[in-house]
Amino acid sequence: MKKPSETEEEYFAREEAARLQRSAVEKNRAIEAEERERLKKLHYMRCPKCGMELREIAFKGVKIDRCFNCHGTWLDHGELERVAGKEPGFLDRIAAVFRHD
Repeated sequence: MKKPSETEEEYFAREEAARLQRSAVEKNRAIEAEERERLKKLHYMRCPKCGMELREIAFKGVKIDRCFNCHGTWLDHGELERVAGKEPGFLDRIAAVFRHD
């Protein structure tokens, strides 16, 4: 049996290394996805401030998340704009809190 040339060995070594790298990346993505899912299940509808259960309540036609332990109120993406659109000047009053004038 004839021994492969050095260039063939290098080629196959590179191919094997690339295959192992792809496999490692895919495994990390799966682990990351599993970890994200685990954390989501662990923290879903929990107050980020005190960790107690959040309850959905209707406020001006928008369902917002409310913690009845620490009285925190949490809004999902787009809910602030929907609530603010129903009350003139609402966003301006909130923005004023963050201004450094």
